[in-house]
Amino acid sequence: MPHVDTHCPYCALQCGMRLAETRVTPRDFPVNAGGLCQKGWTAGSLLESGARLTSPLLRRNGELEPVSWDEALDFVAARLRTSRQAHGADSVAVFGGGGLTNEKAYLLGKFARIALRTSQIDYNGRFCMSSAAAAGIRAFGVDRGLPFPVTDLAGADVVLLAGANPAETMPPFMQHLESAELIVIDPRRTPTAERAALHLAPAPGTDLALALGILHAVVAEGHLDKSYVDLRTAGFDAMWRIAATWWPERVERVTGVSAADQRRAAEMLARAANAYVLTGRGTEQHASGTATVGGWINLALALGLPGRAGSGFGCLTGQGNGQGGREHGQKADQLPGYRKIDHPAARAYVAGVWGVPAESLPGPGRSAVELLDELGDSIKALLVFGSNPVVSAPRSARVQDRLTELDLLVVADFVLSETAELADVVFPVPQWAEEEGTLTNLEGRVLLRQQSIEPPDGVRSDLSLLRELAVRIGQPAERFPDDAAEVFEELRAASKGGAADYSGVTYQRLRSGEALHWPVPDETHPGTPRMFLDGFAHPDGRARFAEVDHSGPAELPDEVFPLQATTGRVLQHYQSGAQTRRIAELTAVVPEVFVEVHPDTAARSGLADGDRAVVRSRRGETVAQVRCVSSMRADLVFMPFHFPGAARANLVTNPALDPVSRMPEFKVCAVSLARAEA
Repeated sequence: MPHVDTHCPYCALQCGMRLAETRVTPRDFPVNAGGLCQKGWTAGSLLESGARLTSPLLRRNGELEPVSWDEALDFVAARLRTSRQAHGADSVAVFGGGGLTNEKAYLLGKFARIALRTSQIDYNGRFCMSSAAAAGIRAFGVDRGLPFPVTDLAGADVVLLAGANPAETMPPFMQHLESAELIVIDPRRTPTAERAALHLAPAPGTDLALALGILHAVVAEGHLDKSYVDLRTAGFDAMWRIAATWWPERVERVTGVSAADQRRAAEMLARAANAYVLTGRGTEQHASGTATVGGWINLALALGLPGRAGSGFGCLTGQGNGQGGREHGQKADQLPGYRKIDHPAARAYVAGVWGVPAESLPGPGRSAVELLDELGDSIKALLVFGSNPVVSAPRSARVQDRLTELDLLVVADFVLSETAELADVVFPVPQWAEEEGTLTNLEGRVLLRQQSIEPPDGVRSDLSLLRELAVRIGQPAERFPDDAAEVFEELRAASKGGAADYSGVTYQRLRSGEALHWPVPDETHPGTPRMFLDGFAHPDGRARFAEVDHSGPAELPDEVFPLQATTGRVLQHYQSGAQTRRIAELTAVVPEVFVEVHPDTAARSGLADGDRAVVRSRRGETVAQVRCVSSMRADLVFMPFHFPGAARANLVTNPALDPVSRMPEFKVCAVSLARAEA
């Protein structure tokens, strides 16, 4: 049976696999070396799912009914024109996703800013990587999750993982850490923490204090790489004035992590010939997430790790195209190539590629949470591509209510997600194996995911959908190509000279098997697998220490809500679960939401293992099955966020935003625990 080499549709590791019709087998690709996780092995099952959408749906008399593509397109275009005429261009918003291909993310941003002329576009990556991206840009001048290949980690002596649980979220990644001693920072004893040489379990929301304590120990114990700091960085003295006040004993009182363990972590990192500091969502999804990542970067810089072969700092990107998805224009403040939309030269350049006046481009729009909060008020119409905010957004009950207040909700998806169920119009689009396009994995490597099978009859591409809508609201057809290769050629031109320069990447080079990590400034350039070896991306070539101080969670426990809740993923499910909940093999293992709680904490609430509990916060409540876990902190409960309806973990989460990244505080909120009524 003939097969096609492709990549997994899930996380940013983008494991290599082969697909023969719908049968998946692993292949020897650097990031997974022939391994797959359970989600990857079962990825072909969704291609056969009876839940597939194969016709546009239009709401009539309260029900979604199949209609023709022309009828659905004409309906949407007419409503968009009406909204823009009555309420202005910014009354229409676009919400994208970190799983969209580079081509889709690029054309979506172009469609919003040229066809709709709206500033109101953002994407679900704001919930994922925005704090790490903001901290990386501030420190290094550019944001690439891993500025080195994943395979470099195999040479590490010590790796510190802050708020990352790759043993569950991306299992094939763990093989690259087999030779390293692991320091794991996580309030839970996760499967990753089980493998650690040193597990530090800080109180939720105190990661930055812990980073400051370990940094203090590095300096005080004589481990500061002074020559590196003097030659390659700026801002150490201002940073140290803050960090000097966070001696390990003080940090112990705030975090619960012993001063001895803080000093042990500092010594382990300092004595390693090759060491890495890596962050994940657990340390980033806070109202102080940018500052917290900055604290871990400060630690890495003090040790002289970034920009040194065999060592470094990086962030583990979550979504399949979480890296490329934030580079090419679907983010509120960006244009293609990771250019800033309010930068005059950037606006002029991209406008020239698009053939429009620079002054016609809108300015920055609202971030994701703020955009969703405005629905039904100044925003009257919303187009959603590759996202399911009814499940994935914080304070999701309010998001659901705001969606019902819209004059028009349009969703493009391949299954009827919880967000699509509320839509006025749903367009059926292809799955990962049914179309061609590029993605950029967590190490900045641009990948070509080739089409393996034909989509079902009645399904059209997102690119075709954008083109048809653009034409119907007055744009010339040639401005919005619907062929992925043609869109990528335009993306190459639009990104040229930007921080994320793809101008030297071609489909031909990717098909030939070249490993191309951006930036790739011309077609003879080999790519940049390891960044910062010769200097950082600031004008003076120096990395910047961040002046950051611990502030703690936005919401603290009290007598009414005495516990803290955190959320995360489990091995069998992905993001909002819209895909994995439709795969029988995965739902058989984890069929419903659960809440992990220490047995003593459960007992104080009159609960035992297997009972149903209400987890309640100031914003709402969710019902979950109790799992008693003896390694849990007594002050903490954990819930996965993959489940819909009354099982949504995000019914309770806090929408408090980071002032820089606008990341919501998913990882900690005050809750109570009680028995659910039968």
